[in-house]
Amino acid sequence: VQLQASGGGLVQPGGSLRLSCVASGDVWTIKEIGWYRQAPGKQRELVAKLTSGSVTNHADYADSAKGQFTISEDHTKNAVYLQMNNLTPEDTAVYYCYVKAWNENEYWGQGTQVTVSS
Repeated sequence: VQLQASGGGLVQPGGSLRLSCVASGDVWTIKEIGWYRQAPGKQRELVAKLTSGSVTNHADYADSAKGQFTISEDHTKNAVYLQMNNLTPEDTAVYYCYVKAWNENEYWGQGTQVTVSS
């Protein structure tokens, strides 16, 4: 699976951004898709993910992302999005799209920088 992430940039506090991640390759092997982030000097942390379910996919969020970020998907485009609202400087990080396949292999996108600053 190959992942292409985009949508990062510089935004003022209180602003919004939408990150996009398009998957290609063996997309039928995807069990889980989502976003991690890594801020300077900090460990990479999970932000949000979608896990395949029998009827619909299930979304999970880090506590820090609940109510602020929304993960969604478009199956027709093999894409997943992260809508980020009311951004603060603490959200500044490199955001990585990732996939976990049913065989537990993991795939990562190249990362997109999000900078929240006035």
